[in-house]
Amino acid sequence: MIYTVTFNPSLDYIVTVDDFICGIVNRTKEERIYPGGKGINVSIVLKNLGFDNTALGFLAGFTGEQIETLLKEQGISTDFIKVHEGMSRINVKLRSNEETEINGQGPMIAVTEIKSLYEKLDRLKEDDILVLAGSIPTVMPDSMYMDIMKYLEGRKIRIVVDATKELLKNVLIYRPFLIKPNNHELGELFGVILTEKKEVAVYAEKLREQGARNVLVSMAGAGAVLVTEDGQVFMADAPHGKVKNSVGAGDSMVAGFLAGYLENEDYEAAFYKGLCTGSASAFSEGLAKKEEVLALQEANKSLVRVLYR
Repeated sequence: MIYTVTFNPSLDYIVTVDDFICGIVNRTKEERIYPGGKGINVSIVLKNLGFDNTALGFLAGFTGEQIETLLKEQGISTDFIKVHEGMSRINVKLRSNEETEINGQGPMIAVTEIKSLYEKLDRLKEDDILVLAGSIPTVMPDSMYMDIMKYLEGRKIRIVVDATKELLKNVLIYRPFLIKPNNHELGELFGVILTEKKEVAVYAEKLREQGARNVLVSMAGAGAVLVTEDGQVFMADAPHGKVKNSVGAGDSMVAGFLAGYLENEDYEAAFYKGLCTGSASAFSEGLAKKEEVLALQEANKSLVRVLYR
């Protein structure tokens, strides 16, 4: 079974306004509301690709109820912890001549509610997959990801971490199955700027040496790089297409990689499916659908180059 954890889910309210002007009343041209959060995005795309999973995390108030309702409407299993103080955040994304975001804070999560998360994690079994994705609310310990991995150590659960800076660095000693920084986040960890795939592969290998089993690095329109636990390096350019939406593309890549890996436990196939799934989300208004991913896979079979160390 696959489980995702989103510590600070949101309702993403996306509005389009022609020629937005501050200080006056503006009328929307289009509005959409989606359940948001990196782990939730992974859950949605996995379900779109035909893989059942359970979304975990913390919800509060009427916004939390709506997040859960929207997920259940898409057939996604949920097992959220209901927080008593505050409400799940609303993130406003304004699309006009420029794109502007205003992100909410989220609820106050108590120690007893964090304990409830650990009780749910106790139900995970050997070979289950756990995806920890996104930032940690300020009311929670900075060591949350590391604490969870330490707690689950030795249970043979495959853990995926999509986080940045210390959240990511601190989990490496617990040998996550997969980590997915982008090239900018990877560069920040080492104080360098990374723009070329060969450079990215060198620094991804450093993270693998520090403990990560597999390191997948997204590079937006420049493609992606994968360094694997069995000594392979994969590089690929991105599929061609018109970018309509950058939100959730990285999360979609994680979901596609997991789907591809679970289909036949082949890293090249997983990398390719992850690449096409991330691009499918970028080329559509919402998150990737199965038919969109399959179309990109069929049209871009020559993208992946394989290098062996």
